[in-house]
Amino acid sequence: MDSRRRDWMLSIVVPVMNEEAAIERFLEAVDRALGDVVPRLEILFVDDGSTDETLVRLRQRVSLDPRVRVISLTRNFGKEAAMTAGLDHARGDAVVPMDVDLQDPPEVILEFIRLWQDGGYDMIYGIRGSRDEDTQAKRTSAGLFYRFFNRLAETHIPSNAGDFRLLDRRVVEAIKRLPERNRFMKGLFSWPGYRSIGVYYDRPARASGASKFNFWKLWNFAIDGLVSFSTWPLRIWMYFGAVIAGLAFLYILLLVGRVIVVGNDVPGYASLMTAVLFFGGMQLLSVGILGEYVGRLFIETKQRPLYLVAEDSLVAEDRLVAKERVADEESGGAEGRKRDGDGSIATAPDAS
Repeated sequence: MDSRRRDWMLSIVVPVMNEEAAIERFLEAVDRALGDVVPRLEILFVDDGSTDETLVRLRQRVSLDPRVRVISLTRNFGKEAAMTAGLDHARGDAVVPMDVDLQDPPEVILEFIRLWQDGGYDMIYGIRGSRDEDTQAKRTSAGLFYRFFNRLAETHIPSNAGDFRLLDRRVVEAIKRLPERNRFMKGLFSWPGYRSIGVYYDRPARASGASKFNFWKLWNFAIDGLVSFSTWPLRIWMYFGAVIAGLAFLYILLLVGRVIVVGNDVPGYASLMTAVLFFGGMQLLSVGILGEYVGRLFIETKQRPLYLVAEDSLVAEDRLVAKERVADEESGGAEGRKRDGDGSIATAPDAS
C-alpha cells in the first residue's frame, strides 16, 4: 500500500484543554519512544478553548520543534469536535489520536506501527488490559455500557477500547465523510469497518493534571453514543405499548364481565391513582426519549460547523514564508533595476 512506503508520515492528534502542566512531559515521552523510529512525525495539538497558559506553551514549542503543530479553536467545542478537527487537518499517512496525560503510553504506538506495516491492518486500537487507576464504580459502569451498547447498536465497538489507536489514511478519509454533528468517536471509528485488530496494554495513572470528565458528562456521553447508533430506545416503547394495550384490553373484559355478573361497584381511589400515575410516568418517559431523537434531528438540520479554527501554526508559517519570499523577490527586483539604471548611465557612447 502506498501509505506504507519508507518515507511515510505519522500524525499524532492530541486534543488539549487547560493542560499546561502536561505538554512538556508528553513531548519528552513521545520523543523517547518515537524520535528515531518514525521517518516523519507530526504532533498536532488541538487547543479546545484553553483558559490557562496551554496555548502560549504550545506556541513556544512550535518555534522550537518543527514537528509540533498547533490548531487553536475559537472556543471550547468539546473533545469529540476537537478530535474531529485534528483528523481533518492531520497530514500523516497514519494518524494516532491520543490524550496528553500519558495514560496512553507512546511506546504502544510502536506495536501499532508494526501491525500496520507488517500485518496490513488498517486500524489498530488499544485495549485497556487493566484500569487500576479507575474506581470500581467507573470500571463497572464502563463494562455495563459496552455490553449494553453492543447488544442494542448495529455498530460494534470493542470493550475497554478508547480513542487511542492507529488509523490508516483511508480510514481517516472515510471518517471525514461522516457529517453528523453529534459525534461519538468510538462508534465513528468502528463504523467504516476495514481490517482491524486490538492491542492490550496496561493503563497507568495520569502523569499530571486531572480528568475533565465527571459522572454527569460521562452519562451524557453514553446517551449520545447510544442514541447516535441505535433506534432501540424508540422501538422498545412500541413493544412496551403493545404489551400495556393488551393487558388493558384484558382488564376491560374483566371489568365488563364483573359488572354483568355481580353488578356495578365503586372503584377504589388508590388503585385509580396508581394506574394514572404509572401510565402518566410512562408517557412522560417515552416522550423524553422521543425528544432526544427530535433534538438531535434539530441540531443536524441546522448544519452548523463542528468547530471554528482561530489559528493554525502551519498556515501561519506558510504565510510567513510566502511573505518573506515576496519581500526577497521585490528587493531583488529593485536591486536589478538599480543595476540596470547604473549600467545604462555608465555605458560608453558608440565609437562609430
